[in-house]
Order: sequence, then structure tokens, then C-alpha cells
Amino acid sequence: MPRLRRVDCSVPGLARKRSGRGFAYYDRGGERIDEAETIARIKALGIPPAWKEVWICPDERGHLQAMGKDVAGRRQYIYHEGWRTRQERAKFEHMLDFARSLPAMRDITLEHLKLEGFPYDRVLGCAVRLLDRGFFRMGTEGYAEQNQTYGLATILKQHVSITGNEVVFDYVAKSGKRRLWSTVDPMVLEVVSGLKRRRSGGVELLAYKRYGTWLDVRSSDINDYVREISGGDFTAKDFRTWSATVLASVALAVSGGAAASKTGRKRAMARAVKEVSEYLGNTPAVSRSSYIDPRVFDRYRSGWTISGALDMLEDRASGEPATQGAIENAVIDLIEDRRDSPALEEITPP
Repeated sequence: MPRLRRVDCSVPGLARKRSGRGFAYYDRGGERIDEAETIARIKALGIPPAWKEVWICPDERGHLQAMGKDVAGRRQYIYHEGWRTRQERAKFEHMLDFARSLPAMRDITLEHLKLEGFPYDRVLGCAVRLLDRGFFRMGTEGYAEQNQTYGLATILKQHVSITGNEVVFDYVAKSGKRRLWSTVDPMVLEVVSGLKRRRSGGVELLAYKRYGTWLDVRSSDINDYVREISGGDFTAKDFRTWSATVLASVALAVSGGAAASKTGRKRAMARAVKEVSEYLGNTPAVSRSSYIDPRVFDRYRSGWTISGALDMLEDRASGEPATQGAIENAVIDLIEDRRDSPALEEITPP
């Protein structure tokens, strides 16, 4: 891979202009580019035709290759493939630290959930418990107002129903997709039912009471709380990333005989990604590139899964997530390539 260079998109770059049914490209001096190799590189970037004010990096080794504004006027970027790969790998490097922090975070949120009333710590503890179990996106106030799509921080009271001891969330998530998720969790039930019944404090579900006043929980509150209870630089998204990684690891482990051939392994990986994407509400491509730790697939290609830990899926208490605890420890062993771990098993080589 060529050594990449950081580039500044505020300096002049190559330009794109309409020409007939396609586009023509111009250098920084305004001269039309005729060099076939440069044109081929630009076309290979796949810059959307609808983008306006397109800036293209003159250097094929630039970490940022193109920039433009989409139809909504938002600035969008296309990075060098090598840069994206490097960034994705770096993003997953702290996943093990996050996973090791989870038991302590869960203990803290459990204690906060035992508090009386609706103070900040109890409501935020409930929010993080939902993040930890429900694959929620965070959601932002801007998206809720502009698109009527919601995440954990912006879900409305009307999006939640309670049937017996079951809490059901039914709302429109990112990209306009309906999301339906339920949980049987007494501590969540107590907090959510109380928040849903309150008569003041707005229409959003999550709010805490301070000095007699209800305050909405914002996405920044949840991220601040996660950092506070973890002692690390973690965010709400890390819960989705780790959960996706664990689910993919389990799916590959249960693939069994499908892993006996290279073709079988390829299909098993595709099925695992599809299964994870259904939980996340993302496309399989996004789920694989942005949420599932690539080392899980690296180990699978090398012939290792967490098959030795699958019996632990049935050992959880009623209502407790089967993939937490021992299964997570097995995934940590898998990522760290601890082949002496009893949780790992070598599959039949193709």
C-alpha cells in the first residue's frame, strides 16, 4: 500500500463540470484534463452525479480523495481506500478495552437503577441498560425534528407500550425503517412505566428530575454518563459495535458443518452479517464495515470459533441476555487469538 498523505481540502483541487451526459474534469489552473489515467482514477471514486461543488484531490495518495455537497446541502467525503481500512482497524482497537469495562459498567447501572424517584443517575442508568441490550441508535434532536426518525435519546412516550411485564418500543428509526423491540426487565419496566405516566416534562420518554423540574435526556447526556461510569473514552455507539461483534461470533460458531469448505465459510460469513444487520437495522455492507470487528472473520478464516462456549448460551438466568458474560469473554479470547482457551474450538480445515 502506498504511503498516504494528509491533504487539506481548503486548498484548490481538481474540479468537475457537466459535459453532455457526463462530466469533464479540470486541473487547478482551469485546464481540461485529458490524461486517461487521471480520469480513470476519478471515475473509480464513484462520486455521486448529484453532488455539487465537487473538490477532487490532485494526489492519488491523498487521504481524502473527494468532497462535495449532496442534494440536502450536507458536505460529504470520499476517503482513500487505504485510509478507510486503517481507520476502521483503529476504531476496533479499543473494543477490547470497552468489553473489559462492561462488567463494571453494568454493576454501576444496576446500583443506579435501584435509586428512588427519577434522578439523573437512575434514568441514565436505564438508558445505558437499554443500549446494552437493545441495539439502539442514539438518535439526535435534529433528526427527530427534521425527519421524524428516532433513537434512544429522542423516543417519545407514545412510542412505548407496556403489556404485563413486557416493555415494547415501536418507532420509526433511521432511514424511515420501523423498529419493534421488546424486553422483559423488571428494573427497566419500573423506570419506563413511571416516565411514561408522568404528566409534565414534555413528550419525550427519557427525562430526569432535578430540583423538582423535569429535564430531557439529550444524546450528549448519555455519552457523558457512559464515559463517567466506564472511566474511558467510550460512547453509546460502542455498545452497538460490541453487540454486533458478539452476535457475529455466535452466528459463526453455530454454522457447524458449513465451515468445512471455503465456499461454506464464505456463505456462513454472509449469513452472519445478514443476521447482525437485521438486529442493527443497517445494510449488511455497513454492518460488516462499521460494526463487526474484522478480527472475528480473520479468526474464522483461520479455522477458529467460540464453539466451546455455546453451551453457556443456555446457562443464563431468565430475562438475562444469553450473549453477555461468558459468551463475551469467549469473544475476547477469540479476538486475542488465545487458542488455549476452552471456549475456542478449531473447525475442520477446508
